[in-house]
Amino acid sequence: MARKKGGHTGGHGWFVTFADLMALLMSFFVMVAAFSSQDKQKLQIVAGSMREAFGVQKVAYNGLVEQDGVPTKPSVKNVARIDPEDSTNTPGPNDLQQQVEGMKARQDRSFALAAASLRQAMQEMPEISELSKHIMIEVNEQGLNIEIVDQEGRSMFPDGAKEPYERTRRIIQKFAGPLKALPNRLSVTGHTAASRVPPRPGYGAWELSADRANSVRQILEDEGLPTSHLFMVAGKADSQPLFPDDPHIAANRRVTITLMREAPPLPAGFKP
Repeated sequence: MARKKGGHTGGHGWFVTFADLMALLMSFFVMVAAFSSQDKQKLQIVAGSMREAFGVQKVAYNGLVEQDGVPTKPSVKNVARIDPEDSTNTPGPNDLQQQVEGMKARQDRSFALAAASLRQAMQEMPEISELSKHIMIEVNEQGLNIEIVDQEGRSMFPDGAKEPYERTRRIIQKFAGPLKALPNRLSVTGHTAASRVPPRPGYGAWELSADRANSVRQILEDEGLPTSHLFMVAGKADSQPLFPDDPHIAANRRVTITLMREAPPLPAGFKP
Protein backbone atom coordinates (compact mmCIF):
# COMPACT_ATOMS: atom_id res chain seq x y z
CA MET A 1 0.00 0.00 0.00
CA ALA A 2 1.43 3.42 -0.99
CA ARG A 3 2.35 5.93 1.81
CA LYS A 4 -0.05 8.85 1.91
CA LYS A 5 1.61 12.18 1.18
CA GLY A 6 1.06 15.24 3.42
CA GLY A 7 0.35 13.15 6.56
CA HIS A 8 2.78 15.10 8.91
CA THR A 9 0.69 16.96 11.53
CA GLY A 10 3.34 18.30 14.08
CA GLY A 11 6.21 20.82 13.89
CA HIS A 12 9.84 19.92 13.45
CA GLY A 13 11.31 18.41 16.67
CA TRP A 14 14.66 20.13 16.25
CA PHE A 15 12.97 23.55 16.23
CA VAL A 16 11.57 23.11 19.74
CA THR A 17 14.96 22.03 21.06
CA PHE A 18 16.63 24.99 19.35
CA ALA A 19 14.12 27.43 20.88
CA ASP A 20 14.79 26.04 24.37
CA LEU A 21 18.53 26.37 23.79
CA MET A 22 18.15 30.00 22.71
CA ALA A 23 16.07 30.77 25.80
CA LEU A 24 18.71 29.24 28.06
CA LEU A 25 21.51 31.13 26.32
CA MET A 26 19.56 34.38 26.60
CA SER A 27 19.05 33.81 30.37
CA PHE A 28 22.74 33.03 30.76
CA PHE A 29 23.84 36.22 28.97
CA VAL A 30 21.35 38.32 30.97
CA MET A 31 22.74 36.88 34.23
CA VAL A 32 26.34 37.49 33.09
CA ALA A 33 25.46 41.08 32.17
CA ALA A 34 23.78 41.61 35.53
CA PHE A 35 26.82 40.40 37.50
CA SER A 36 29.27 42.37 35.37
CA SER A 37 28.46 45.55 37.37
CA GLN A 38 27.63 44.18 40.82
CA ASP A 39 27.00 46.17 44.01
CA LYS A 40 29.22 44.50 46.59
CA GLN A 41 27.32 45.83 49.60
CA LYS A 42 23.94 44.69 48.29
CA LEU A 43 25.31 41.28 47.37
CA GLN A 44 26.74 40.89 50.85
CA ILE A 45 23.36 41.74 52.36
CA VAL A 46 21.64 39.20 50.13
CA ALA A 47 24.23 36.56 50.96
CA GLY A 48 23.95 37.29 54.69
CA SER A 49 20.17 36.99 54.53
CA MET A 50 20.39 33.65 52.72
CA ARG A 51 22.91 32.36 55.25
CA GLU A 52 20.59 33.27 58.10
CA ALA A 53 17.58 31.73 56.31
CA PHE A 54 19.40 28.42 55.88
CA GLY A 55 21.05 28.53 59.30
CA VAL A 56 24.60 28.61 57.93
CA GLN A 57 27.04 30.32 60.32
CA LYS A 58 30.50 29.25 59.07
CA VAL A 59 31.24 29.00 55.37
CA ALA A 60 34.27 29.11 53.10
CA TYR A 61 34.09 32.34 51.12
CA ASN A 62 34.98 30.98 47.71
CA GLY A 63 31.80 31.64 45.72
CA LEU A 64 30.81 34.42 43.40
CA VAL A 65 28.33 36.10 45.76
CA GLU A 66 29.56 35.19 49.23
CA GLN A 67 32.48 37.42 50.12
CA ASP A 68 34.42 38.07 53.25
CA GLY A 69 32.51 40.31 55.62
CA VAL A 70 28.94 39.43 54.73
CA PRO A 71 26.66 41.11 57.30
CA THR A 72 24.48 39.09 59.63
CA LYS A 73 21.90 40.26 62.14
CA PRO A 74 23.04 40.51 65.75
CA SER A 75 21.41 38.25 68.28
CA VAL A 76 18.72 39.80 70.47
CA LYS A 77 17.55 38.86 73.95
CA ASN A 78 13.85 39.26 73.35
CA VAL A 79 12.17 39.13 69.98
CA ALA A 80 8.60 39.26 71.30
CA ARG A 81 6.47 42.00 69.84
CA ILE A 82 5.59 44.78 72.30
CA ASP A 83 2.47 46.82 71.84
CA PRO A 84 3.32 50.54 71.60
CA GLU A 85 0.81 51.29 74.34
CA ASP A 86 2.68 48.95 76.70
CA SER A 87 6.13 50.37 75.96
CA THR A 88 7.90 52.74 78.36
CA ASN A 89 11.06 54.81 78.60
CA THR A 90 11.65 53.63 82.19
CA PRO A 91 14.64 51.23 82.45
CA GLY A 92 14.00 47.71 83.67
CA PRO A 93 15.35 46.31 86.97
CA ASN A 94 18.47 44.86 85.32
CA ASP A 95 19.30 48.19 83.69
CA LEU A 96 18.83 50.04 86.97
CA GLN A 97 21.05 47.56 88.82
CA GLN A 98 23.78 48.08 86.25
CA GLN A 99 23.45 51.84 86.65
CA VAL A 100 23.83 51.54 90.44
CA GLU A 101 26.92 49.33 90.10
CA GLY A 102 28.40 51.72 87.55
CA MET A 103 27.78 54.66 89.88
CA LYS A 104 29.53 52.85 92.75
CA ALA A 105 32.55 52.10 90.56
CA ARG A 106 32.77 55.75 89.50
CA GLN A 107 32.51 56.89 93.12
CA ASP A 108 35.29 54.50 94.14
CA ARG A 109 37.56 56.00 91.47
CA SER A 110 36.59 59.50 92.58
CA PHE A 111 37.31 58.70 96.25
CA ALA A 112 40.66 57.13 95.36
CA LEU A 113 41.67 60.28 93.47
CA ALA A 114 40.47 62.47 96.34
CA ALA A 115 42.50 60.43 98.84
CA ALA A 116 45.58 60.82 96.66
CA SER A 117 44.95 64.58 96.47
CA LEU A 118 44.67 64.84 100.26
CA ARG A 119 47.92 62.94 100.78
CA GLN A 120 49.61 65.15 98.21
CA ALA A 121 48.31 68.21 100.05
CA MET A 122 50.01 67.03 103.23
CA GLN A 123 53.30 66.41 101.42
CA GLU A 124 53.21 70.03 100.27
CA MET A 125 53.42 71.10 103.93
CA PRO A 126 56.79 69.71 105.04
CA GLU A 127 56.90 72.03 108.05
CA ILE A 128 54.10 70.04 109.67
CA SER A 129 54.74 66.68 108.03
CA GLU A 130 55.23 65.16 111.48
CA LEU A 131 51.47 65.47 111.94
CA SER A 132 50.81 62.88 109.24
CA LYS A 133 50.42 60.21 111.91
CA HIS A 134 47.45 62.19 113.23
CA ILE A 135 45.60 61.86 109.89
CA MET A 136 43.91 58.62 108.82
CA ILE A 137 42.43 58.52 105.30
CA GLU A 138 40.35 55.50 104.32
CA VAL A 139 37.77 54.59 101.66
CA ASN A 140 34.97 52.47 103.10
CA GLU A 141 31.27 51.73 102.62
CA GLN A 142 30.30 55.16 103.96
CA GLY A 143 32.59 56.99 101.57
CA LEU A 144 35.96 58.65 102.12
CA ASN A 145 36.80 59.01 105.83
CA ILE A 146 39.33 61.56 107.07
CA GLU A 147 40.10 61.05 110.75
CA ILE A 148 41.93 63.83 112.61
CA VAL A 149 42.99 61.97 115.76
CA ASP A 150 44.92 62.69 118.92
CA GLN A 151 48.03 60.75 119.84
CA GLU A 152 49.35 60.01 123.30
CA GLY A 153 51.21 63.09 124.48
CA ARG A 154 50.10 65.26 121.54
CA SER A 155 46.59 66.39 120.72
CA MET A 156 45.02 68.30 117.84
CA PHE A 157 42.80 70.42 120.12
CA PRO A 158 43.73 72.02 123.43
CA ASP A 159 42.40 70.09 126.38
CA GLY A 160 38.72 70.91 126.86
CA ALA A 161 38.72 73.56 124.09
CA LYS A 162 36.57 73.63 120.95
CA GLU A 163 39.03 75.55 118.75
CA PRO A 164 41.93 73.54 117.24
CA TYR A 165 45.61 74.30 117.44
CA GLU A 166 47.02 76.42 114.60
CA ARG A 167 48.80 73.41 113.07
CA THR A 168 45.46 71.53 113.02
CA ARG A 169 43.72 74.51 111.44
CA ARG A 170 46.30 74.65 108.65
CA ILE A 171 45.77 70.98 107.80
CA ILE A 172 42.01 71.44 107.65
CA GLN A 173 42.43 74.49 105.43
CA LYS A 174 44.67 72.49 103.10
CA PHE A 175 42.06 69.73 102.88
CA ALA A 176 39.31 72.16 101.90
CA GLY A 177 40.59 72.48 98.31
CA PRO A 178 40.24 68.82 97.26
CA LEU A 179 37.00 68.43 99.24
CA LYS A 180 35.16 71.35 97.67
CA ALA A 181 36.19 70.22 94.17
CA LEU A 182 33.92 67.16 94.47
CA PRO A 183 30.10 67.19 94.32
CA ASN A 184 29.68 64.77 97.25
CA ARG A 185 28.24 66.07 100.48
CA LEU A 186 30.18 66.04 103.75
CA SER A 187 29.43 65.04 107.29
CA VAL A 188 31.58 66.27 110.19
CA THR A 189 31.46 64.36 113.46
CA GLY A 190 33.26 65.02 116.73
CA HIS A 191 34.26 62.27 119.15
CA THR A 192 35.78 62.19 122.61
CA ALA A 193 37.47 59.45 124.61
CA ALA A 194 35.87 58.00 127.69
CA SER A 195 36.95 60.00 130.73
CA ARG A 196 37.33 58.97 134.33
CA VAL A 197 37.06 62.62 135.38
CA PRO A 198 33.53 63.92 136.03
CA PRO A 199 32.37 66.32 133.27
CA ARG A 200 32.26 70.03 133.83
CA PRO A 201 28.78 71.06 134.94
CA GLY A 202 26.72 72.23 131.98
CA TYR A 203 29.40 71.36 129.43
CA GLY A 204 30.25 67.70 128.92
CA ALA A 205 31.51 65.37 126.23
CA TRP A 206 28.45 65.81 124.02
CA GLU A 207 28.77 69.59 123.94
CA LEU A 208 32.55 69.47 123.43
CA SER A 209 32.42 66.94 120.56
CA ALA A 210 29.64 68.91 118.83
CA ASP A 211 31.52 72.21 119.19
CA ARG A 212 34.72 70.73 117.75
CA ALA A 213 32.85 69.34 114.75
CA ASN A 214 31.22 72.73 114.23
CA SER A 215 34.60 74.44 114.46
CA VAL A 216 35.97 72.20 111.68
CA ARG A 217 32.87 72.94 109.61
CA GLN A 218 33.46 76.68 110.02
CA ILE A 219 37.09 76.40 108.87
CA LEU A 220 36.03 74.47 105.73
CA GLU A 221 33.35 77.05 104.91
CA ASP A 222 35.81 79.91 105.40
CA GLU A 223 38.01 78.21 102.78
CA GLY A 224 35.19 78.17 100.23
CA LEU A 225 33.33 74.92 100.86
CA PRO A 226 29.69 75.58 99.81
CA THR A 227 27.13 75.27 102.59
CA SER A 228 25.09 73.02 100.29
CA HIS A 229 27.91 70.44 100.47
CA LEU A 230 27.34 69.91 104.18
CA PHE A 231 24.98 67.12 105.16
CA MET A 232 25.49 66.83 108.92
CA VAL A 233 27.52 68.30 111.77
CA ALA A 234 27.23 66.28 114.95
CA GLY A 235 28.87 65.38 118.24
CA LYS A 236 28.94 61.73 119.33
CA ALA A 237 30.83 62.13 122.63
CA ASP A 238 32.42 58.74 123.51
CA SER A 239 29.61 56.62 122.01
CA GLN A 240 31.65 55.47 118.98
CA PRO A 241 35.27 54.88 120.07
CA LEU A 242 37.83 54.22 117.36
CA PHE A 243 39.32 51.54 119.63
CA PRO A 244 36.39 49.92 121.47
CA ASP A 245 38.72 47.63 123.46
CA ASP A 246 40.26 50.65 125.14
CA PRO A 247 37.81 53.58 125.10
CA HIS A 248 40.05 55.74 127.30
CA ILE A 249 43.08 56.05 125.00
CA ALA A 250 43.82 59.38 123.31
CA ALA A 251 43.25 58.12 119.75
CA ASN A 252 39.52 57.93 120.42
CA ARG A 253 39.51 61.74 120.55
CA ARG A 254 39.03 62.78 116.97
CA VAL A 255 37.02 64.68 114.37
CA THR A 256 35.82 62.68 111.38
CA ILE A 257 35.20 64.30 108.00
CA THR A 258 33.31 61.93 105.69
CA LEU A 259 32.96 62.52 101.97
CA MET A 260 29.69 60.64 101.68
CA ARG A 261 28.86 57.86 99.28
CA GLU A 262 25.32 58.49 98.10
CA ALA A 263 23.41 56.21 95.74
CA PRO A 264 21.58 57.74 92.74
CA PRO A 265 17.83 58.22 93.19
CA LEU A 266 15.76 55.18 92.22
CA PRO A 267 12.11 55.03 91.17
CA ALA A 268 9.53 54.05 93.77
CA GLY A 269 8.95 50.34 94.03
CA PHE A 270 12.34 49.36 92.60
CA LYS A 271 13.56 45.99 93.89
CA PRO A 272 17.11 44.90 92.92
